[in-house]
Amino acid sequence: MKHVHWIGTGLSSLPGIRRLAKNLENLTIWNRTLEKAENSINHVDKNNVKAKKFDIDLISREVNPGDIIISQLPAIRHPEIAKLCLKHKCHFASTSYLNPEILALDKDAKQENLVFINEIGLDPGIDHFFSHLLVQDLRRLTSKDIEVIYESYCGGFPAVPNDFRYKFSWSPAGVIKALNNDAKFITEGEIKTVTPYKSISSYLINNENFEAYPNRDSTPYINEYNFDQNWKVKEFVRGTLRLDGWKDAWKDIFSMLENQSDTIEDDINKKSEELLLKNKYQPDEEDRVVLSVKLKAFENNNQIFNSSYFLDEKGSGENTAMGKLVSITLSAAVDLILKGKIKPGVKTAPHENENILYFFKILKENNINIQQINE
Repeated sequence: MKHVHWIGTGLSSLPGIRRLAKNLENLTIWNRTLEKAENSINHVDKNNVKAKKFDIDLISREVNPGDIIISQLPAIRHPEIAKLCLKHKCHFASTSYLNPEILALDKDAKQENLVFINEIGLDPGIDHFFSHLLVQDLRRLTSKDIEVIYESYCGGFPAVPNDFRYKFSWSPAGVIKALNNDAKFITEGEIKTVTPYKSISSYLINNENFEAYPNRDSTPYINEYNFDQNWKVKEFVRGTLRLDGWKDAWKDIFSMLENQSDTIEDDINKKSEELLLKNKYQPDEEDRVVLSVKLKAFENNNQIFNSSYFLDEKGSGENTAMGKLVSITLSAAVDLILKGKIKPGVKTAPHENENILYFFKILKENNINIQQINE
């Protein structure tokens, strides 16, 4: 019988681990701190649901062909785990963006009949589901000669805004550095590359004002979401949401990035320590996640399609909004691998309606409310 191995028990893992521990008979949780792994499964008493201290060599000895290995380690470790999976003929799952090193394993994974699924959390993950469904709806229209506007924004922040308009559950250094990475998107029909913190704008969702900026390279997702080649893409952006007032609250950080000294790494690390002291989530503090994906289409300047998917989730303690949305989605992907519902190979979130609706069903069972809005 297939055994599931979940590596990493951070805040974005606990709800998914608890769900699988309740539902499965063969599950091992691996973590650098054994106590955390043990606590993640303390709600069940099953002979073959266990916790172990993370040891890559021990995992290599314990896994068997057909097992599923979930990596919730830092993204830099995923290729190592994926190659271990290939060597031992195990399936692989991760919420992180698809890594080129893992993509290079596609042919071998297919040959071994293995699923290597990535981008199967919140963002990336649930946003992909929303996008696939919206594009499928638009493609049902007979018209081809249309202009399309696509906007996908997601953000996590404190449910009760603080002065800094943001709180951290991990080191702020990574958040700061990401603001300096180029973002590529389409605006007014042209590809544009910007530095995220220099491209912050107001963004309205359900009559609430947020601030937003583009994130990473959005352009590959035009093909990923199966846009019709005849569509004229006027706007296409995947980005990050922040609370209104965030830009002003972070102006000192932007200034540090704009006027970089030779000691920028030290400056960021020092600022990171300071921010974590002042703006860290308290143990039972409520967090909030908002995700909005919108698709509009125009023919001869007349709007012929305007639809969106939206969720606004809150949580706290072990069940943070971020943790629920990321890890419950990941755990549902494990269900589908066990059921043989996902085709072999290296891939991102499923495109098929049947599988997407299964994810929606599991999220609904966990009281996560998804709204579709048609205008």
